[in-house]
Amino acid sequence: MTEFTPKPLIDAGSGPMIEGIIESLHQNGIYEIYVVVGYLCEQFEYLSEKYQALKLLKNPDYAKHNNISSLYTARAHLEDAIILDGDLIIKNPDILHPEFEHSGYVSLWTEHVENEWLQTVDETGFVVDCSRTGGKDGWQLFSISFWTPEDARQLKRHVEELYSQHTDKFWDDIPMFIKKDEYRLKVRPIMATDVIEIDTLKDLEGIE
Repeated sequence: MTEFTPKPLIDAGSGPMIEGIIESLHQNGIYEIYVVVGYLCEQFEYLSEKYQALKLLKNPDYAKHNNISSLYTARAHLEDAIILDGDLIIKNPDILHPEFEHSGYVSLWTEHVENEWLQTVDETGFVVDCSRTGGKDGWQLFSISFWTPEDARQLKRHVEELYSQHTDKFWDDIPMFIKKDEYRLKVRPIMATDVIEIDTLKDLEGIE
């Protein structure tokens, strides 16, 4: 399906997934939006015409490096930011509300999950550990994160430092593993019905 269509532009039943994300941001009064594009990037060009304040940022290294290259491409705009992947279906736009005191990821409490990043938190909701492979009784991390100005500036610096040495990393490795002691992240709880990540064809078929 993605041989001729970039994944975020696949219709998940009510239009391209990325347009649903954009509309959800607009419902929260967020119009300064940057979309990092790479694969079949020309297909995204209509977005900047349809959504006047939206800007496209081209990642020249998308085919060679991991998603840290995308955040590196957008690093100049890391300031009081929300970072999202483009393969999400937002069922509840309220989870993108722009007011927040602490940096952290949208997270779902789960009693058991496999092959997903699972956070352990303290009694006040701050993250103390994270597993890459899942586990029991923890907060499943979703690819929507919120960054205070201070943390965003630090993330920008860390992305620049790491990208000059390692281009095969997820950018999320920085706050969750590599530099975790330098961030104080707090989970942003959601319900299971609030957001869906489309990782596989089976996920998409479930939506349809």
